[in-house]
Amino acid sequence: MWQYIVKRLLFMIPTMIGILIISFLVVKMAPGDPASQKFGGVGQASSGLNAERGTEQAEARFRKKFHLDKPLYVQFGYFLKRLATFDMIYFQQEKPIWPDLIDALQVTIVLNVIVFVLIYAIAVPLGIFSAAAAHSPTDRGVTICLFVLYSLPSFWAAEMLRIWFGDRTQTIWFPIMGLHGSGADQLSLWPWVKDYVHHIVLPIFCMTYGGLAYISRQMRVGMLEVIRQDYIRTAEAKGAGTMRVILVHALRNSLFPIITLFASLLPFLVSGSVIIETIFNIPGMGRMAFEGVLRREYDVVMTTLLMSAVLTLFGILISDILYVIVNPQVSYDNRS
Repeated sequence: MWQYIVKRLLFMIPTMIGILIISFLVVKMAPGDPASQKFGGVGQASSGLNAERGTEQAEARFRKKFHLDKPLYVQFGYFLKRLATFDMIYFQQEKPIWPDLIDALQVTIVLNVIVFVLIYAIAVPLGIFSAAAAHSPTDRGVTICLFVLYSLPSFWAAEMLRIWFGDRTQTIWFPIMGLHGSGADQLSLWPWVKDYVHHIVLPIFCMTYGGLAYISRQMRVGMLEVIRQDYIRTAEAKGAGTMRVILVHALRNSLFPIITLFASLLPFLVSGSVIIETIFNIPGMGRMAFEGVLRREYDVVMTTLLMSAVLTLFGILISDILYVIVNPQVSYDNRS
């Protein structure tokens, strides 16, 4: 197993290089740069500069200082140097991004871990239940509800929840902004946890329902396929009860599809968190990346993209390892 893990980790290196090159080119294709953002329009007013006082000269000095006037391949080389030396910066503020990025990454990871646990904790039993009661009125009702949930865009659901729980009624059942209320730093542990949970209910719901509906349907399909196999009929013929047949004989093999989906669900959640974190003003990696795009902060955007790519690649690796654990008949050589 360890040889397989090392081999996959080494394979990630050229993959990450390719991701970095493509991401850098895409980011640089966007109009504008940190210099034009800082010294143009609103940036002029905040800097106290205007055309008469040498805005163009200041902009040129700024580009020269950060090598933004160089060819793309030279700029990419300087980016790799900053990345290798952990010297990533906010161009406009000229300060390191790491303190803000580490805090934002912690917020995003905690939210996505909660979402993952909820998705699988609800979707797996729900998929098993639907398969066990296939084609019954209950199964049809669950299917309709899940398809409706899956069809709802998360940004639309988030805005509707903001309106229903705050903007229109002014009766806030759940807070619609941030992760904590005012004065949360002064709270003891349990009140602090309650305040945190109260604030994340709506964002977690918006990040969960789509993946839950999809995974649940895949679990149902996988379970239905397994329970039609001959060895399941043999177990039933020997007098095994329905629950024993499902939980002991069918469950392990029916997990294959949703384990494979683990790798694709992770980037879906990370990309979705950009929208949800922005709408609910959550100081996570998604909102940081969105604001970085608006301000043309190349290091912020590239670093958040890189971390998302790393999480995705590790998600693929974890799904491969889990696949072999669930089915010992599959060797690591076969997963290479």
